[in-house]
Amino acid sequence: MATDLDLARAIFASAPFMVELGVVPTAIGAGTVATELRVEKRHTQHTGVVHAGVMATMADHSMGAAAQSLAPAGHWVLTAELKTSLLRPALGERLVCEAQVLKPGRAITFTEAQVWAVSGQQRTLVMKASATMAITAPKT
Repeated sequence: MATDLDLARAIFASAPFMVELGVVPTAIGAGTVATELRVEKRHTQHTGVVHAGVMATMADHSMGAAAQSLAPAGHWVLTAELKTSLLRPALGERLVCEAQVLKPGRAITFTEAQVWAVSGQQRTLVMKASATMAITAPKT
């Protein structure tokens, strides 16, 4: 699949849950994707920090997009396994996720991501994630 930022934005825009959350790609390369989310009150839990589910969703979709950038034409990527490690509470104006493919494959691809809380110029690592992505065959 092409690693064009406009195409990545169109794909994210066609995913209703990503649109609802406000996650948008900001950069894409072969096997890498960066995304951003402007934090709003609706993203937080009762303690005022960003909900872990928001960060996990952001990391999952970003890792899937990174894997998709290397998938053969006509194939799609689906998450087979997802692991997240929350490192500290996420407080900030926005979240930035950087996802990359660690090992591409014909049937499965291994990925990882980091999620950063950003306030002004300060970036704080708040989550590490990894995922095994299944490469699906085209429907005939």
